[in-house]
Amino acid sequence: MESKLRKGWSPEIIAGRLSIDKPGESISHEAIYQYIYEARKELISCLVRRHRKRMEKGHSRKHQRPHIPNRVSISERPDITEKRERIGDWESDSMVSRQSKVALNVLADRKSRVTLLKKLQRKTAENTKLAILGSLIKYPVLTITYDNGSENTEHEEVNKVLDIKSYFCNPYHSWEKGTVENTIGLIRRWIPKKTDLAEVSEEEILEIEDWLNNRPRKCLNYQTPLEVLEKERSVALAG
Repeated sequence: MESKLRKGWSPEIIAGRLSIDKPGESISHEAIYQYIYEARKELISCLVRRHRKRMEKGHSRKHQRPHIPNRVSISERPDITEKRERIGDWESDSMVSRQSKVALNVLADRKSRVTLLKKLQRKTAENTKLAILGSLIKYPVLTITYDNGSENTEHEEVNKVLDIKSYFCNPYHSWEKGTVENTIGLIRRWIPKKTDLAEVSEEEILEIEDWLNNRPRKCLNYQTPLEVLEKERSVALAG
């Protein structure tokens, strides 16, 4: 249990995963919390941080109007994407650093929660396009949902290469791509907001990606994102 806590697993994940790894054994997450707070207080620092409520941000005049060419609203996205019924519906976002111009492109699959990370030396449309193509070229892709940032203006080039469709959140409605937003919240455990992303190595980024994709998730019935992806791929091949 201690090793899993130190890997960033929450008590809920540890309890939920136990029945998968060791059928017939069980423990409640409350019992794990009690054990930590009563007997192993040094492990409190390993607990997953609770999500903070998102504060509404002021609207920037700079982006009051959509400026994405041939932008298709998220309201036109297929219902199957909304319901997370298939692999291949991705969300894209840019994680930025206040300390430098370096950014991180983050892609998350809506069903499996598989996450792909690419470092951007600058958050430009060209760099974002190349990062997305480099990340997704080996994965099933049907759609990508973006926000209205200028780094997403070359989405049509991505669509052509991958033969997919793209959709965009309503202005200032970033929560409409909540999968990738929540993923960035997990990444912030490793890379706090004041971190200079220029100083984060490619090896560290790969380590974070590996942690995200091999960490059991409550929303996946305590399976890992990679386990869900491989099961879906197996089903598709069998069909």
